Amino acid sequence: MSVEQQSPTVREVLRSLDVFAGPLPRFSPQETPDSPQELFIEWLTEAVAAGVREPHAMTLSTAGQDGMPSARVLLLKDVGPAGWSFAAHAASPKGRDLAAAPAAALTFYWPQQARQVRLRGAVATGSPELSAQDFLARPLGSRAEALAGMQSRPLDDPRSVSAATEEALARLGREPDLVVPEWTLYTLDPHGVEFWQGDKQRKHTRLAYLRSAEGWDKQLLWP
Repeated sequence: MSVEQQSPTVREVLRSLDVFAGPLPRFSPQETPDSPQELFIEWLTEAVAAGVREPHAMTLSTAGQDGMPSARVLLLKDVGPAGWSFAAHAASPKGRDLAAAPAAALTFYWPQQARQVRLRGAVATGSPELSAQDFLARPLGSRAEALAGMQSRPLDDPRSVSAATEEALARLGREPDLVVPEWTLYTLDPHGVEFWQGDKQRKHTRLAYLRSAEGWDKQLLWP
C-alpha cells in the first residue's frame, strides 16, 4: 500500500478534530441585559479575561454589485448605542461594496468559550472628523499602508510593496498629521443580534435580540 493510500483523507482528519474542548462558560438567557450592546460587552470582557487572542477580530460580510458575497476579518473599533464600528479605506473592495449597498453582517467567534455573536444591519459612515481621529490613532505602519492605497490591487513585483511603504513612511515623517481622505469610520446599526453559546452535546443556547418600536425584544432560538 502506498503512503498516499495510508494517509487519512481530509474528511477523516476533520472528523477526528475535537470540538468544544475544555470547560465552557455558563450562559443564562433569563439573566441577560435589555440591550445587545450590554451583553456583547460582557462577553467581550470575558473573552479578554480568558486570554482569547484578538477577541476584537470579526468577520465583515458585504455584497458586491454583482450580488456575490465577500467576507474578510477586521478589528472592532468601538461599540455603543449607535452600533458596532470598524474602519476601512473607501476605495477598497469592502468600501466600494458599502458605498453601493450600505448594509453588512458581522460575526465574532471566540473558540475557547464556544461563543459566537452574529449581527446584521445598515451601515452608516462616520464624520470626517471621527474618521480622521481613527486614522491618526492607527500604528504608523498601518497608516503607511493606507496611504499607499493599493489594497487588493494586482501585484506584479513584491518589491513594489517595500518601495511604496518606504515612500509612505517618509511622507508621514514629514507630515505626521496627514490623514488619508478616503479613510472612513463605519458603524453597523443592527436590526438583529444573535448570541450563540455552544454545548458539548449540541444543545446550543441561542438568544436573538430583535429591534422593535420600544427597543429590543429577546427571543430564544432552536439550536
